[in-house]
Amino acid sequence: MAAAAAAAGAMAAEEAEEALGLFTGIGLSEAKARETLRNGALSALLRRAVLQARSALGPALDKATGTLLYNAAARLKDPKHLGFLVGYIARREILTDLQLGAALEYVRNHPLEPLDVADFERACGVGVCVTPEQIEEAVEAVISEHRAELLAERYHFNMGLLMGEARSRLRWADGKTIKNEVDLQVLHLLGPKTEADLEKKPKAAKARLAPAEKQKVAVVENGEVGMETRSLLEQLRGEALKFHKPGENYKTEGYVVTPNTMALLKQHLAITGGQVRTRFPPEPNGILHIGHAKAINFNFGYAKANGGICFLRYDDTNPEKEEEKYFTAIREMVEWLGYQPCAVTHASDYFDQLYTWALELIRRGQAYVCHQKVEEIKGHNPPPSPWRDRPVEESLLLFEDMRKGKFGEGEATLRMKLVMEDGKMDPVAYRVKFTPHHRTGDKWCIYPTYDYTHCLCDSIEHITHSLCTKEFQARRSSYFWLCNALDVYCPVQWEYGRLNLLYTVVSKRKIIRLVETGAVRDWDDPRLFTLTALRRRGFPPEAINNFCARVGVTVAQATMEPHLLEACAREVLNEQAPRAMAVLEPLRVTITNFPAPKALEVLVPNFPADESRGFHKVPFQPTIYIEETDFREEMDKGYKRLAPGQPVGLRHAGYVIAVQNIIKDASGRVIELEVTCTKSDLAEKPKAFIHWVSEPLACEVRLYERLFLHKNPEDPSEVPGGFLSDLNPDSLRVVHNALVDSSVLSARPFDKFQFERLGYFSVDPDSKEGKMVFNRTVTLKEDPGKA
Repeated sequence: MAAAAAAAGAMAAEEAEEALGLFTGIGLSEAKARETLRNGALSALLRRAVLQARSALGPALDKATGTLLYNAAARLKDPKHLGFLVGYIARREILTDLQLGAALEYVRNHPLEPLDVADFERACGVGVCVTPEQIEEAVEAVISEHRAELLAERYHFNMGLLMGEARSRLRWADGKTIKNEVDLQVLHLLGPKTEADLEKKPKAAKARLAPAEKQKVAVVENGEVGMETRSLLEQLRGEALKFHKPGENYKTEGYVVTPNTMALLKQHLAITGGQVRTRFPPEPNGILHIGHAKAINFNFGYAKANGGICFLRYDDTNPEKEEEKYFTAIREMVEWLGYQPCAVTHASDYFDQLYTWALELIRRGQAYVCHQKVEEIKGHNPPPSPWRDRPVEESLLLFEDMRKGKFGEGEATLRMKLVMEDGKMDPVAYRVKFTPHHRTGDKWCIYPTYDYTHCLCDSIEHITHSLCTKEFQARRSSYFWLCNALDVYCPVQWEYGRLNLLYTVVSKRKIIRLVETGAVRDWDDPRLFTLTALRRRGFPPEAINNFCARVGVTVAQATMEPHLLEACAREVLNEQAPRAMAVLEPLRVTITNFPAPKALEVLVPNFPADESRGFHKVPFQPTIYIEETDFREEMDKGYKRLAPGQPVGLRHAGYVIAVQNIIKDASGRVIELEVTCTKSDLAEKPKAFIHWVSEPLACEVRLYERLFLHKNPEDPSEVPGGFLSDLNPDSLRVVHNALVDSSVLSARPFDKFQFERLGYFSVDPDSKEGKMVFNRTVTLKEDPGKA
């Protein structure tokens, strides 16, 4: 055994040395040659290419030919075309990297054999001979077109423009020859460079955009020009530039091309008209969370940015866990975020077709009925199924028995014959479940799995870009395999990194545990990061969309701090939330010299920075209420608010108040102040202005903090006792007897306000006549301790 291993090692070393000699023989440095050897696939292709070229040209290959061979091996996506391309290089019919690039592009765009040789040669410039006279004429024509600008700007003119235009006229001309001719003719026209020509051209000053102009871009939609914030669509569009165009699925790395692929793509284009189609496919067994918001933005946003459409498709293949409330809530949240699906579909819409395809898969020998238990086939290394090679007719009969309910749950499954990217073998396509379906009733007692359903539903709906998070990458091979095994249109699956937040949990199972233990009220508890919870807390949908766009669409998983989402909320709410005044801990104040016999009306701007957006009226009478924390009996250094001997201004009222008398209860607690007031223009300017209310409405205010104490409550190394042991006891504080000015009286659930000096608040659905309830969305400024 040891001797055999040693011999094998010696043989491998000998082959490596031989390859090293081949690679350095075509002009690679020894370092580059050794680096190439470390890439097994590349070194195998390059070795084939070099040996083929040497058989035609002899052992001595010049460096230019070697460079072409290396680039062909390194850049070719489909190795079956290597010999074809090397033949053209060896025959000196492909001589430049420009021609090689065109050849590589051609074979990538024509994946099926045989290639049309005449068309290939036309596309690659084979046999095209560009004469010096043609180059001279082309350059002369370009310079003639720009003669006036050249004479005006002389050598400060962009000579690259001349080069580019000349090359566009003579695609296969040698670049160096064109440059030499441009230099010669420019010198003839302008003469030698002068001292002025050698001075640097002054840079033109760039016009500075106002902040609003930087953030917005004109977008044409439905024939109308509107203003769209750049962060919503531009970032999504930018990431998606590398995506294939509809109908060009075969250009995607890893896409499997079959003899029927091109015909199927042609049919697909005839049906879609080349339109981008995406889908958002949630399971209706829970409420959407912040991670889903990214998926919604990416799927709907990519379609919108490219003039396409997006389906909302419910993956309703597990009737045991699905409830109508989830279907309703999912659609509400999609529309709340500002998106309208082109159609709402269900996997169950296609159950009949999926079943027909399952029968076809069995007939083609690609699926079989298996009786291994669920426990036996779990994990990545289960024992092979003893039923994998059972006769097709037997599997057809048994699958029919499954459909008729002759097997109990767990007694039989239909499995597909493939090995997935993560090594999992023969994934399940159908299983038995005696659970009525919310849409199909008792028609079925077998239900398809995600691995079977997802790609086929994408195929039926002619999805162009099947966008999903990175954990589904292991299913990409089964996705392509199944569509091709059935000879149906195969979309492209693209994976991106999921979005997670710190200080929270988003898994359905864990949220259910939080609800069951009473840690939160329900899925929409404002301390959670489900979308219904964020809406209830008062987060505007625009803030969530902006947050998702700022995170970006990356392959790597993004784990973000909640304060970044809160910052997005502040930006939007500052523009959207009208101002009001509220007092959380009221202290009664009596104005003893009130300037009028009855209550006055004060005009308060809805948005102080832009009074054109209107005003609201609030009453001002002898009794007002201020925050307890805005008064101190004794002044500390730096304290600027109300105290004996230190007056304060009342916001918007136009008056300054000064303490005359302090009234306390039996325990010594301050319960009332008696003050005098003076018009602001007659009084010395106070150090501070405070908010207040008069004739207020009683309300309840709920103040929220993080639900968990640690950043990663699910991490055993950070929280050994489990996430339920990490709950923040101060995550909710309820102020039962807060007061708010009467301008909010007509507000409805989810209406939003900025309570001056306190934060942004939203009307909670628990509000009822006579007692409004407000949730604090975010404070006015970020708490430095949370950053």
